[in-house]
Amino acid sequence: MNENIEIISNNKKAFYRYTILDRYEAGMVLLGSEVKSLREKKLNLKDSFIAIKDNKILLIGAHISRYSHTGFEGHHPTRNRELLLHKKELLRLKDIVAQKGLTIVPLKVYFKGSVAKVEFATAKGKKTYQKKEALKIKDLEREARREMRKR
Repeated sequence: MNENIEIISNNKKAFYRYTILDRYEAGMVLLGSEVKSLREKKLNLKDSFIAIKDNKILLIGAHISRYSHTGFEGHHPTRNRELLLHKKELLRLKDIVAQKGLTIVPLKVYFKGSVAKVEFATAKGKKTYQKKEALKIKDLEREARREMRKR
């Protein structure tokens, strides 16, 4: 079951901005030049999000840079990319997003074997005071680890 997983990009801001609830995995519909660019790890998920439109789930705002060896006809870097899910999962996600304050955010993109996958999660936005509290806890844990290393 331990498959060859090569992580391309992580969305670190998602963990800062949102409280992660449930995680999902989906395949992506990509062009050939996009796959080659992903192999070069040329992906930015920083301001991307996932939306459901016309019974399709789309990755919006993910920036895949142009492939270095493509001629003048490459892909558009920020085009919307369709994600591949079973219909039951899509309907479940649709119901979850219909709830107030919940959204879907991409967490990471990786190759599982030779197939490009995206891991995303349903999430609830954090308030400013929650973000500050999380940073305080993280700093205290870092200080505790540092003190333990010294001893």
